[in-house]
Amino acid sequence: MIQAETLELLEWSRLCQHLSTFSATKLGALAARTLRIPDRIQASQDLLAQTQEVYRLESELTSGLSFEGIHDIGDALERAALQGILSGNELLQIATTLAGARQLRRVIDNQSNLPVLTQLVSDLRTYPELEQEIHRCIDDRGQVENRASSKLEGIRANLRQVRDRIQNLLQNLLQRQSNAVQEPLITQRGDRFVIPVKATHKDAIPGIVHDTSTSGATLYVEPHTIVHHGNHLRQLLRQEQVEEEAVRRVLTEQVGAVQPDLEKLLAIVTLLDLATARARYSLWLGANPPRFIDFATTANAATADLGVGLPTGVAESITLRQLRHPLLVWQQQHEQGFPVVPIDLVIQPLSV
Repeated sequence: MIQAETLELLEWSRLCQHLSTFSATKLGALAARTLRIPDRIQASQDLLAQTQEVYRLESELTSGLSFEGIHDIGDALERAALQGILSGNELLQIATTLAGARQLRRVIDNQSNLPVLTQLVSDLRTYPELEQEIHRCIDDRGQVENRASSKLEGIRANLRQVRDRIQNLLQNLLQRQSNAVQEPLITQRGDRFVIPVKATHKDAIPGIVHDTSTSGATLYVEPHTIVHHGNHLRQLLRQEQVEEEAVRRVLTEQVGAVQPDLEKLLAIVTLLDLATARARYSLWLGANPPRFIDFATTANAATADLGVGLPTGVAESITLRQLRHPLLVWQQQHEQGFPVVPIDLVIQPLSV
């Protein structure tokens, strides 16, 4: 395990911050900023294999991997599991995340020679039936569709009729009492329809005053002739809210039923985004993949072959060619720093 002081000297946190700018999702960016160096060589090799496959995939595809539609739905999934009721926008984000993850898997499955990425997405469950049901019930603005419920459709039909009735009554009143109103305008205060009446003519149009202009010259009045229609409208609006909530509750329960699989989907997508960020960062840097050397294995093999103790310098050395510090490259590209001069570095093994 690398010590915290070493990571600080290496400015590891700055490197992670730079890596996060190549992420496509909020989850990927957060994971990149809090990245830890693996403590096992096998873990490093697995991550390197992911990066190399994404690098190759990005080179072969015109558009590369797309994370369009994927959102951080973690909080929504947690609330669904606790039997909360998700908003229309939260449900819509879940649907687009399912579609985005399915597209990622499709792209990877359609390519050959990507064993690591193929294995990574093999357990990805995207529930197309849940996605379709959400889109059937929720529109692109996050509102519940009429077709989501026949009861809701009926309530909204009644709402339209009551609103039309109120509009007609007020239009007739504006025409009859044109001298008493500031302008022939129907507006709303809260969920009540009102017209702007001159304060000096308030007795000409009896009703409930819901607001007053700053100067006090205009009163926004709900005429008595439409109050009962306004009350009916309010009742229908409440019924609409209850039915919309019922639709969203059913969808939320469907999400909660598969919450563990969707949590796993988020984790897989985040790993893909991290691998893609590493590949795109390496392309930007003009970097090359390293070859890992296990000193212990090399030394033991040499000892067995020779039948004697391994002398100093027999084990393989590490040669790092044309090194450029990523932070210096970043400084040169983004902060008008000095050109980076590559160096070669040879690390000799310890004596055995």
